Amino acid sequence: MKLKLMAMTALSAVVLAAGPVAAQEKKTLAIVVKGLDNPFFEQINLGCKKWMSENADSEYECLYTGPASSADEAGEVQIVDDLLTRGVAAIAISPSNAPAMANRIRAIAPSVPVMTVDADFLEQDRDLRKTYLGTDNYLMGVKMAEQAAALKPEGGTVCLQLGNVAADNINARAQGFRDTASGEKGIDRLTGQGGWTEVEGCPVFTNDQADLANQQMSDVFTANPDLDAFILIGGWAQFAPQAYAQVTDQVMDKLKSKELIIIAGDTLPPQTQAFRDGRSHAQVGQRPFEMGYRAPDVMIQLINGESVEDPLFTGLDVCNQEDPGFCANN
Repeated sequence: MKLKLMAMTALSAVVLAAGPVAAQEKKTLAIVVKGLDNPFFEQINLGCKKWMSENADSEYECLYTGPASSADEAGEVQIVDDLLTRGVAAIAISPSNAPAMANRIRAIAPSVPVMTVDADFLEQDRDLRKTYLGTDNYLMGVKMAEQAAALKPEGGTVCLQLGNVAADNINARAQGFRDTASGEKGIDRLTGQGGWTEVEGCPVFTNDQADLANQQMSDVFTANPDLDAFILIGGWAQFAPQAYAQVTDQVMDKLKSKELIIIAGDTLPPQTQAFRDGRSHAQVGQRPFEMGYRAPDVMIQLINGESVEDPLFTGLDVCNQEDPGFCANN
């Protein structure tokens, strides 16, 4: 009897020890974003967490990470390097500096599946990843231009606010806007085509920083009192609602009369509130939660050698004053 109890005790100890080990041995599906300081990416994190809550018994876990600052392009590359060196089952990357990230992936030549999410590699580097999951960014720019044209049919002076210089997704939106506004393909800068002219000093680049974005808006408004349109290709300035309110207070009369229009990307809660407060005329929103929620399943498909479409678009939500839609209650 004593021996039997000892054996049972030993078995229990093994079982108890096996629990944590098994948890530690879960295979990692990593999502690496441009920066943890951007509330847009927190929505991707929430999607990742939702997937985890629904797949607690899975052999895989969803890991969300990135550099502390969206301006730390080198930090993002290092995180990806570290993850691949440590060993992950698959990785989904939103590259801040697309060429730099592609160069590192090419050098590492990982054996695990690599995909992009939210932002893609440049076209010449897309052989490095299996698929892209996220927004049709060119179409997003098209939608922004359509909203601007509806409000300013004759065109006018415009300033585009972009993010990081080498961010493929942001540059694709800018191209979609310029092509649609001009009625021509491959326009590098609007100089009167379709009635639109980009003012001197624009585009401006925020490096994904909300404080810089708001300062740039204020400076552009001061330097261009007759500006017709300001286009936030991404929602950076609106991510700091207090600062954004102060900046738009400077031009509130013009916004109300539509002498000056503001079109912005994304539809996070502070942004839809700004829209309802009359601090923008249209919002073209992505679906970051869906990106974070779907990415683990796509990575598992890739691990299993299944055929996956490329690209995988997650759709857009358009709000304007005639049809608030998504922005009415969110």
